[in-house]
Amino acid sequence: MNKRVFAKNTLNTWHPMNSSKSAILKDKLNDTCLNQLFLEARSFNVWQDREVSIELIHELYDLFKMGPTSANGCPARFLILVSEEAKKRLAPCLMEKNIHKTIQAPVNIIVAWETKFYEYFNILTPNINWKSFFENKPELIHSTVFRNSSLQGAYMILAARALGLDCGPISGFDNNKVDLEFFANTTWKSNFICNIGYGDISGINQRNPRLDFSTACKVI
Repeated sequence: MNKRVFAKNTLNTWHPMNSSKSAILKDKLNDTCLNQLFLEARSFNVWQDREVSIELIHELYDLFKMGPTSANGCPARFLILVSEEAKKRLAPCLMEKNIHKTIQAPVNIIVAWETKFYEYFNILTPNINWKSFFENKPELIHSTVFRNSSLQGAYMILAARALGLDCGPISGFDNNKVDLEFFANTTWKSNFICNIGYGDISGINQRNPRLDFSTACKVI
């Protein structure tokens, strides 16, 4: 595998005012890319017996971590289950219909959030005192971590598809059981689970419809 090399995320290395051009021009992705990311991508319930390497998981994280979050807070945390022992611990937390398709997947990622994410602003946004803005404000903390960890989980799904992987996100599990089993005495809380691997098309049903523009969107 030719591993992609990502530049280190150094601070203050680029700003539009420092650019010699007034805009960065981007090309529209071709149909092959759009099909792989969206139009032909599916959620999988059956998986091929193919390993997903730890190196590829690292590459996946280095890609999706670049997605935007509020104040660059990056509150999502990711517990990556690959061992049989870890999967056995997860199984009792799942709805019965989700057990087989989850345990069969090469990788299960518990997308979680860090309840004290504001402690990392000195690293992530050192030029602004965001910690004082969030500290001791439980409602603001929860709305921020839930929204942004969900966003980061969505970035992860698209990044996985971009790297040739398939995904099967699920919410059919007991969050409290997951938190007690994996995050007891920590500041992490589970959001959702995403199974990752190489999907088996034999388990795919006909795609369900989506809402059309006129139903889902308004232009004002």
